[in-house]
Amino acid sequence: MSVPTSPQRFPYVKDMAAGTYYWCACGNSKNQPFCDGAHQGTEFSPVKVELAAARKVAFCGCKHTKNGALCDGSHARI
Repeated sequence: MSVPTSPQRFPYVKDMAAGTYYWCACGNSKNQPFCDGAHQGTEFSPVKVELAAARKVAFCGCKHTKNGALCDGSHARI
């Protein structure tokens, strides 16, 4: 299994509107924390995030989370 690139060792905290988003799992997107297709040709796929209401979201920045697209503190262990 490939190891994702870690663009930063802390979460991307964003005020998000309700909607569907795709979190970059490979770490190579130029539009972090969102997918821009940079994973093409790798084993990585973006993670779909659906928000029913507007809220503040802490997207994982290290790409090692075990909590879907959301920060779980894994950056403290890498």
